[in-house]
Amino acid sequence: MRLDYFISHSAGLSRKQVKILIGKGHVSVEGFAAVKANTQVADHDKVWLDGRLVQFSNDRYIMLNKPPGVVCSTDDPDHPTVMKLLAAEEQHRLHIAGRLDLDTTGLILLTTDGQWSHQITSPNSDCPKCYRVTLEHALTDEARKTLEEGVLLRGEPEKTRPAVVEIIAKDVIHLTITQGKYHQVKRMMAAVENRVLALHRVSVGAVQLDASLAPGEYRLLSESEVALIGGNIAS
Repeated sequence: MRLDYFISHSAGLSRKQVKILIGKGHVSVEGFAAVKANTQVADHDKVWLDGRLVQFSNDRYIMLNKPPGVVCSTDDPDHPTVMKLLAAEEQHRLHIAGRLDLDTTGLILLTTDGQWSHQITSPNSDCPKCYRVTLEHALTDEARKTLEEGVLLRGEPEKTRPAVVEIIAKDVIHLTITQGKYHQVKRMMAAVENRVLALHRVSVGAVQLDASLAPGEYRLLSESEVALIGGNIAS
C-alpha cells in the first residue's frame, strides 16, 4: 500500500496532512527517511512519525463531511454516493454507521467494525446526534419546551424522546436527539409549526466533525476518537 495511506489510516490524519509531513522529513520507514508519499509499504513494516512508531490497524474508522446532493449508500443510479468520495483503496469492506438525507450535510462515520457501528445505530444504544438546524422562523419558548419534553410526530403512536435544544442565533439552533426516525428533525420542526431550511450534523456521540474538513473531505479517526464511541454509548 502507499505510505500516505498507511499513515493516514493508522494516525487519524488526512492524506493531505500526511503528504506535508512526509515532504518535511517527519516520516521514516525501516530506519530510512521517506520522501515520497507513494512509497510502497506492507502492513508489517516499521513506520515512524516524529519518532513514534505507527501501528497499522485492520479495522478502519473514517469521518467524512457530507456535502448536499450525495446519498448515503454504496450505489445509486441517480445521485453520487458517499462511497464515491473515498479513494478506491479506502472503500473495501466499509459501511456507513448512521445515514443522512440527500440534502442534509455534515458528519458521516464509516467503518469496517460492525460492533462499533452497532453502538451508533442500534435503537437501544441512545447514541446522541447533534444537528445545526436553520429554521424558517425563530423558535418560540413554547416550541422549545415541547421539543425538550418530547413531541408527537404525525403517524407515530408515542412522543419522541426528550431533545436538547441550544439557541445559536435567531433562526439557528443545535438540536440533540437520541433516535433516528425517518426525517425526524424535519418532522419535529413541522410538529411545532416551523420548517427546516438547512440541516447539518455536527456530532455523533462525543465525536465532533473536524472543522478543517471541507465538504466532501474525510480523514481517519484517531484512537481517542474511536474510543469515544465505545466509552460514551450504553450497550
